[in-house]
Amino acid sequence: MYTEKDLALFEARGVTPEQIDKQLENFKTGFNAVTLTAPATVGNGIIRIEKQDEGMLLLAYDKAVNEKQITKMVPASGSATRMFKDLFSFLNAADDAEMPGNIENFFTKIESLPFYKSLEKTIADCGESLSELSEKGEFKKIMNYVLVEGLKYGDTPKGLIEFHTYADMVRTPFDEHLAEGALYGSVKGISNIHFTVSDEHTEKFKKHLDEVVKLFEKKFGIKYNVSFSIQKPSTDTVSIENNGELLRDENGNIIFRPGGHGALIHNLNDLDTDIVFVKNIDNVSPDKNKPDTCLYKKLIAGLMVGLQEKIFGYLKQLDQESIDEAALKEITTFAKNKLGFKGEKEEYSIAELKDMLNRPIRVCGMVKNEGEPGGGPFWVKCENGERLMICESAQINLKDKGQKDIFDASTHFNPVDLVCGIKDYTGKKFNLLNYVAEEQGFINYKSYKGRDIEVQELPGLWNGAMANWITLFVEVPLTTFTPVKTVFDLFKPEHQN
Repeated sequence: MYTEKDLALFEARGVTPEQIDKQLENFKTGFNAVTLTAPATVGNGIIRIEKQDEGMLLLAYDKAVNEKQITKMVPASGSATRMFKDLFSFLNAADDAEMPGNIENFFTKIESLPFYKSLEKTIADCGESLSELSEKGEFKKIMNYVLVEGLKYGDTPKGLIEFHTYADMVRTPFDEHLAEGALYGSVKGISNIHFTVSDEHTEKFKKHLDEVVKLFEKKFGIKYNVSFSIQKPSTDTVSIENNGELLRDENGNIIFRPGGHGALIHNLNDLDTDIVFVKNIDNVSPDKNKPDTCLYKKLIAGLMVGLQEKIFGYLKQLDQESIDEAALKEITTFAKNKLGFKGEKEEYSIAELKDMLNRPIRVCGMVKNEGEPGGGPFWVKCENGERLMICESAQINLKDKGQKDIFDASTHFNPVDLVCGIKDYTGKKFNLLNYVAEEQGFINYKSYKGRDIEVQELPGLWNGAMANWITLFVEVPLTTFTPVKTVFDLFKPEHQN
């Protein structure tokens, strides 16, 4: 039973008791694993764009730029704590503990870090010298200036960490997304970019935007329309303790936790636009490496709008009072084989064909798997056939040898490189919440103040939240994937100018 206090909390967060009941039921029943039928590979679910087809796709993209509204959506993380995890471990270790090799390398190469000058200045502002601290071996003090007292990078969103050094400025990931938005996402001189950010960091992002936007508008000769949103409180989820009871704080209040990036399907659903480019905040490269990124963004966008036009034409045919057998057979063959879906039935009714065709569309870039963590492309068993999906290991029963063999045979993975079409053939925006596979959530195990707890995550944004979209996978070069997961990635050649 929920208390009056609980019910008031639910109302304030925009959730109902029935929604909480469902979450508690999920803890009891768990979520079923997806059933993989095969890895998606080049020629079997992954398209490889041939050189001779690039011109046609670029023309389709250019046509879309003139006719449609384009928005670049960037899921931005909260604080960059994980990026500096090893640095925090060093800072909190005993003074006589041996310095790990990666930390020793950090200090050896520190002058090549893009935030070196900012660190030098913040230490000088505090009346000390970075070079003198280094000579004295006061490395923990330097680290404290990086993480806690000076730059405060331990509590700074990753999007505002300095990543790349240029002659005229040092750019953050936020800045690099502004640059990318100008290069492949501007329409008639305006670049629409939407960042999803943590509530506590929103003002920091807005302040930084005010500081740099005029510089980028002048550099690229465009105007920016930048917007922000946060994960809705209604998408947060409850947790339970070992005894199955709701996790509460010392005052008896139910504790809610963010439901993971799957919550952002609501933010995406709120965008009133035709085409959305989706790319994570930390996957950015300096200008010297942008040509491949921009080329393939345009190519996969051209592929998406070409597919969309084909689908729209078929749907208009299906709306006619009569349709000849040859046309119906053509549409059926297309629906069964060209939409990231393998249908089991030989024939489909007009209503079924409309349902198969009239869905949001996404084209996802896939890079060759070189050991990076991340969701992979697979054929997955679904009602009446198989569908292309991006699956994380947590969604798969890896104890089953057959499923593990399929998982291990995967050749590519998803770097979060998506182009989405979110309006239907009549120009009406889809309600994206209708296409979420709610059964593809996760149960994870964490701790809260020393207590073991179970937490629940929503179906991931590019996993279960888009599981029922029309999906195409396209191979893109590894040069388009330059993430910064840890501070040490900034030493890699692709992040050095």
